[in-house]
Amino acid sequence: MSRIQKVSLALPVLLSILVLVGCASMGPPGNVKDVTCAAKTISWDVAKEAEISNFACSLGKFGIDPSLIFTMDLTNVSDQARRYRVNVFLEDMDKAAGHLVPRKGKPPVVEPGQTASIKIPFLKTETLSDKVLVVVQAMAE
Repeated sequence: MSRIQKVSLALPVLLSILVLVGCASMGPPGNVKDVTCAAKTISWDVAKEAEISNFACSLGKFGIDPSLIFTMDLTNVSDQARRYRVNVFLEDMDKAAGHLVPRKGKPPVVEPGQTASIKIPFLKTETLSDKVLVVVQAMAE
């Protein structure tokens, strides 16, 4: 294989890597507002039926245990009542926690336009994670 052929094969791969790195360093997507968390990298996978506002993380106590606590407001931006599953992954610590929103109710749903507040604690976690992944899924009706 000639040098020109090798360069022409490597060029698309390098451009793809640059695009991925550029996208990873961008801020939160349009349906995530007001992020106050000191994590170095926060990745988002938020359903189009949801909007996150006031996302924050802090070290504190939850009950009697020291904890890393994530708080957020989740708004239903669809035209139907929905229930959501929220997961937060601390990728550099191999920890995860989840929450159903709302946790209970008859039926357990967030009405269109309503906002639910969520607090997700990581018990006995005394340091802030550098790499966080937030996943919000709209559950099937």
